[in-house]
Amino acid sequence: MSESHAPRVLREYAFIADGERGGLVGPDGAIVWLCAPRWDSPAVFGSLLGGRGAYAVTPDDPWYVWGGHYESGSLIWRSRWVGRVVTECREALAMPADPHRAVILRRVEATDGPAKVRMTLDLRAAFGRQPMRDLSRADGCWTGRSGAIRFRLSGAAAARRDRDGRLVMPLRVAAGQHHDLVLEISDQPLPDAPPDPAAAWSGTENAWSDVVPACHELIAERDAQHAYAVLAGLTSGSGAMVAAATTSVPERLESGRNYDYRYAWIRDQCYAGLAVAAHGPHRLLDGTVRFITERVLCDGPDLMPAYTVGGEPIPGERRLRIRGYPGGTPKAGNWVNEQFQLDALGEVLQLLAAAARLDRLDPDGWRAAQVAAAAVGQRWNEPDAGIWELGNRHWTHSRLACAAGLRAIAAVCGGGPARRQGAEWTGLADKIMASLGDAVHPSGRWQRAPDDERVDAALLVPLIRGAADRSDPRTVATFRAVAAELADDSFVYRFRHDARPLHEAEGAFLLCGFWMAQAAQFCGDETGAGRWFERNRAACGPAGIFTEEYDVRQRQLRGNLPQAFVHAGLLETAARLSVPGERLA
Repeated sequence: MSESHAPRVLREYAFIADGERGGLVGPDGAIVWLCAPRWDSPAVFGSLLGGRGAYAVTPDDPWYVWGGHYESGSLIWRSRWVGRVVTECREALAMPADPHRAVILRRVEATDGPAKVRMTLDLRAAFGRQPMRDLSRADGCWTGRSGAIRFRLSGAAAARRDRDGRLVMPLRVAAGQHHDLVLEISDQPLPDAPPDPAAAWSGTENAWSDVVPACHELIAERDAQHAYAVLAGLTSGSGAMVAAATTSVPERLESGRNYDYRYAWIRDQCYAGLAVAAHGPHRLLDGTVRFITERVLCDGPDLMPAYTVGGEPIPGERRLRIRGYPGGTPKAGNWVNEQFQLDALGEVLQLLAAAARLDRLDPDGWRAAQVAAAAVGQRWNEPDAGIWELGNRHWTHSRLACAAGLRAIAAVCGGGPARRQGAEWTGLADKIMASLGDAVHPSGRWQRAPDDERVDAALLVPLIRGAADRSDPRTVATFRAVAAELADDSFVYRFRHDARPLHEAEGAFLLCGFWMAQAAQFCGDETGAGRWFERNRAACGPAGIFTEEYDVRQRQLRGNLPQAFVHAGLLETAARLSVPGERLA
């Protein structure tokens, strides 16, 4: 791996995606991460994790500074390098997406004088184990294979193989002109001809315009719209949204906490759907409801915590034979499929209720609501792994989440027989709430579990969602306890692991910061809500991409990226805080 593609701090990466897969672009113009053909496939560009493989368009001038921005309402990224001249590279994964073929569009633009860049293609399937082979050039295009992957590069007829087997090409672009590169990557035979760059760019622009709504009425309008674009970029045509685009980027360096998040978590999917629903009845909500409905109707009370984007079970965890991101251990797969997570059933009910309020729930969705509610009735008193996927216990958050979900779906039942069913669900919610007398701390707040007196930021969520109202003293006491015990500089941690200072155990959890903003509004503190929101939405890099955690002391991003539920948290909080004094749950 060349020195220029060594791993960077996470804040320096931009993200491009088309819904079926996504890539990370470094400040040197190298795409260092892309799994193809789909999210959970092995990487073909794996330099991020210390493997082989990258696709770079880099200024041929060592003396430059880097910047960039997204085109509004899209994941079309513009890298910008300022040296002797100003050069930009417009980058995107072409849309609408083909599940079997990724199309990477790159347009080098000489915006201020003639541009000189160097293109390097080193496509290596199977996390870097398969070098390029069968390379040939015809009609101005290079074609080849890497393992079972086929590829074609157009716009690089002058490229040559170097001693390492890579395709390299110096490229000069006259002032005011541009040059297009199009790379296709597929697990099936490629079309007879490569895409026309102009048509591909136009189709991609139109696709983003169709899927990402304007957010003019929201606070932090640009950030909210960008969060929506990220969620759309992470969402497959199946409606499934991956939790993150990467695997094994450590949440805390050298702690062993490295996970593969390239799958669709039920809870995360519901968080995203609720965020979209807080803004309006957009297409992304329909896909989310469709995927959740299918999974609930298929698996019922045996609903798994996560699935592949195709709805299959997640493979078990295995170690990858590559170096890994510094401080991390590279892995593929996830052991979460062995868990039961009760709170996910409550979140499903919340999502379906939100869809019903917006008149976006079809008969299958109502059947899924009945199945999910019946599953809660069957399993609510069982121990589960909880929101943080820990050991099985009677987690307070899980039961509160189910009570909130039951109340939400009961509220949209309407009249007739549905009213009677709604009354049954409300009765079950009351029963669950009545059972939680042993989950109240002596100080009057909720505690994590009957046998765990600690406070947990997750306990804010079901309160925001309506498990209890703002007049319930446990609500205010929990909010105050989280602020007093789990906050640092307006960032929030999940829970206190031990006697160590919070920042020594893990990073601040950005989603918890957005929950705090909503909880503050819920408790009537509009000023505090704005403070929590503004602080946490700033914890990103220049590209506006969030990870799961934030190292408050070092001001660095930690964990896989982009972390979908953090972007969902930003979008939902922006929508809720845009209606001061009103509880929107």
